[in-house]
Amino acid sequence: MHIIRDYQFADPEDRGASAAIGNFDGVHLGHQAVIDIARAKAVELNCPLGVVTFEPHPRQYFAPKAPAFRLMGFEARASQLQKIGVEKLYELNFNNILSNLMADEFASNVIRDGLGLKHVVVGADFQFGKGRSGNASDLVRFGEQMGFGVTVADLIEVGEGEVSSTAIRGALTDGRPADAAKMLGHWHRIVGEVIRGDQRGRELGFPTANMSITGLHPPKFGVYAVKIDVLDGPHAGSYNGAASMGVRPMFGENLANLETFILDFQGDIYGCHVSVALVEYLRPEAKFDSLDALIAQMNADCVQVREILSLV
Repeated sequence: MHIIRDYQFADPEDRGASAAIGNFDGVHLGHQAVIDIARAKAVELNCPLGVVTFEPHPRQYFAPKAPAFRLMGFEARASQLQKIGVEKLYELNFNNILSNLMADEFASNVIRDGLGLKHVVVGADFQFGKGRSGNASDLVRFGEQMGFGVTVADLIEVGEGEVSSTAIRGALTDGRPADAAKMLGHWHRIVGEVIRGDQRGRELGFPTANMSITGLHPPKFGVYAVKIDVLDGPHAGSYNGAASMGVRPMFGENLANLETFILDFQGDIYGCHVSVALVEYLRPEAKFDSLDALIAQMNADCVQVREILSLV
């Protein structure tokens, strides 16, 4: 997959795709349905499959001090899009110039002139242009005027509600990763580099892979059964684990992070990139009366995790 970041300087071989447009935070089932329509059009038009998205997320650009909301960082999003066959990722730099384009200017400057897209696909709730002034119907009209095709995809429902990044955040906030997974079409994953922590887990007999969750929507704090993929290094592979999400109240107030104990594993993965999938929520964080009580609970957590993951 080739990543293009500036619509004004796209190489000729990167132009002319059939592309889905949106933020694609989480790459959930609704996003995948939009991309699948673009995929079918790419086959019909004999052109590459593309996705047009933005970095930083427009919501993040306009409100940088607002609480973290993203389900995945740009690297995790790119990885997931590559997995489902996207060939051209137009990850456009969302800056002052792009944010001030009116809806018709976005259609002409970005879609037609900059990227030369043959066909674009958007969700029915799509809005674009300065002040979110344009909608899906406007895009259809601009396409007719400017010579590119437009398909508006219906919103997807799972259970009793529409699939959306907002609904997925709600499920994660409530400690319902399985419900989030039903809307995502895959486990919700935290992806990043293993960083050095205080090494308290090692001292307790439970060495953990520590990861930052800064900038991401925080799932409910507590202990989870997880699946972990080590993505690089000599220990690359898939494992089961127990993870603690939160501020570690046993040791005072700390910056929230994710600490994963990998079952039946020995090895150094500091600096490696890993992907941790939240499978089931076990219990909230707690402050124990003693380290012995904490260790006993961690042993019990691991027993429960083994039972849960044996069925997954």
